[in-house]
Amino acid sequence: MELKFKSILELIQTFPDEETCLEFLKQSRWSEGEYCPHCGHTKIYAFSDGKNYKCASCRKRFSVKVGTVFEDTKIPLQKWFMAVYLLTAHKKGISSLQLSRDIDVTQKTAWFMLHRLRHASNTKAFNEPLRNTVEVDETYIGGKEKNKHRDKRTKGTQGRNTDTKTAVMGMVERGGNVMAMTVSNVQNNMVQRTVLDNVLIGSNLMTDEFSPYKKLRSYYNHQAVRHSAGQYVSGIAHTNTIEGFWSLFKRGVVGIYHFVSKKHLDRYLTEYTYRYNTRNLSESARFRNLMENCNGRLTYNQLTARAA
Repeated sequence: MELKFKSILELIQTFPDEETCLEFLKQSRWSEGEYCPHCGHTKIYAFSDGKNYKCASCRKRFSVKVGTVFEDTKIPLQKWFMAVYLLTAHKKGISSLQLSRDIDVTQKTAWFMLHRLRHASNTKAFNEPLRNTVEVDETYIGGKEKNKHRDKRTKGTQGRNTDTKTAVMGMVERGGNVMAMTVSNVQNNMVQRTVLDNVLIGSNLMTDEFSPYKKLRSYYNHQAVRHSAGQYVSGIAHTNTIEGFWSLFKRGVVGIYHFVSKKHLDRYLTEYTYRYNTRNLSESARFRNLMENCNGRLTYNQLTARAA
């Protein structure tokens, strides 16, 4: 099925009812052939209702939604498709309050839907090591002490302090993909291990003068700019690309979500990295891409469970 919509109205016209949505989900998920989501067997039987199937091997009954972020949902797929479009088309995302108004569900339901879609956006295609010329930088997510009431401020939390903020590391291949993830600290071992796990050895590595990066010179062609001295570009060395991503992410957090908890921060980072990494796709192509990666169920209990 070819998709060419460029607006929410055209999306609704493309998917006017549950049947067309189910058919598109079937095509997206089973593009290489039907299979059982329970055991992976490829011989399955279709029921006459066109919605349910049975595996010839494990004999379990299932629908095309089983094993996806849509499993057990009571929300019509048309509303789910609208949520996919709104989340992927808006460059800074959409809040659960706004989504609840747009598709007429409760705020709690919209919040759960958005987290399920963030779960789907964590595609394997974006987990390949970065290469060529890669910029690396760390930032800190959390409220600024100067914006807090005087009696709620924590002293000594300036700079790279993680007592009241969460450290995040980001890496971007120039002209390519970005990766971003929370880290427990920004000490030597953590910083170096994170870079080595995500950047191909031998690449050009561009950073600021933060000391943990210096230990990576034996693995990469490392060049640094001295921000403390007012230097932001030195030949090909700069971190402007990754800093631009941080700017986009932080503006989205402040302007759209207002607050992001440490527990779910990685999910929001996944959302923003997904949009960045699909920036060259059209609205309909990005929609299709996410739908093709909708495997992987996320339950409400998993989402709200206390961190271990």
